[in-house]
Amino acid sequence: MTLHEFNILPKVRLIEELTKCCGSSAWVRRMLPFIPADDMVELMEDAGEQWYKCSEEDWKEAFSHHPEIGEIESRSKGLFSEKKKFASTAQWALAEQGSVNTASLQTIEALAIANKLYKEKFGYIFIVCATGKSAEEMLDILQKRLMNTAEEEIRLAADEQIKITLLRLEKLLS
Repeated sequence: MTLHEFNILPKVRLIEELTKCCGSSAWVRRMLPFIPADDMVELMEDAGEQWYKCSEEDWKEAFSHHPEIGEIESRSKGLFSEKKKFASTAQWALAEQGSVNTASLQTIEALAIANKLYKEKFGYIFIVCATGKSAEEMLDILQKRLMNTAEEEIRLAADEQIKITLLRLEKLLS
């Protein structure tokens, strides 16, 4: 859709589209006053500014709207197609994590183990902007980030989430 089409969406539909870009209901609410936007640059700047005004709980809500990197259950069920929670963003998630489809079983299993350790340590799923990264690169990033403190990690995860959000806004409005 074009920026103009986005700008004139009814509020209910606008909320749906923004939620596809970022699962934080607080971020979506924060974005509403900035629409209509004059241009994409302004919209992207507002998106970033509003993201960093959200709380850690708001960030964690957004993280919960993503499947885990390399999630075996999702892969075995047709890459997110049966996960109602991820249904509205399934195609984006599939493209973003596309390199996992060609990863070795060993890499997939290592991702599953590291994802479990990450969630146990931090209390939320591992978030990385997967676009352009191989499964092996994501595994390496995940293993390194497991060494972070909770304070370091929440900021890194938030930084990755806004990258994903901005990419999805671009996809939505292209």
